[in-house]
Amino acid sequence: MVRRKLQTIGTSYGIIIPKLYMEEMGLNPVLHDVDIEVKDKVLMVKKLEKEKDK
Repeated sequence: MVRRKLQTIGTSYGIIIPKLYMEEMGLNPVLHDVDIEVKDKVLMVKKLEKEKDK
């Protein structure tokens, strides 16, 4: 587990995702979008299987 601080981005917040986690998910930020949801107070990030339109 990696501990991160939230970063302010305008009126929202962001989290830097470690490259190791991105690789483990098979997630390429240029090719893929993600779904973000909260279940039982846990933030979940899921890779969308369909690649972005280039």
